[in-house]
Amino acid sequence: MTDWTAYRANMAQNVKTLASLTPNTLKGLQTLETPLPEKKHLDDKMRELIALAVAVTTRCDGCIAVHSAAAKKAGASKEEIAEALGVAVALNAGAALVYSSRVMEAFEDTPE
Repeated sequence: MTDWTAYRANMAQNVKTLASLTPNTLKGLQTLETPLPEKKHLDDKMRELIALAVAVTTRCDGCIAVHSAAAKKAGASKEEIAEALGVAVALNAGAALVYSSRVMEAFEDTPE
């Protein structure tokens, strides 16, 4: 079992070290993460639920650590998180099916 509080603290320290070595990398990420001025339709809770679903599909422990804490802070319930994760699971399974069809196509398209 992961101690997520310790994981977040350790990750923050490692990111700080990386940022001191490659400051432009962190600046680029911060530019991408800056909330868009068009933040009109999705509230913070919805954004965090989406972030958690994406974190699961991309298998990013760092994203899970950061966005689970942010989702809780934004007022997401355990039930809302479970529902968002259910969407992620459904899409991962669907994606596996779609990419399986691509394998079949690539196999059929390969000369003997």
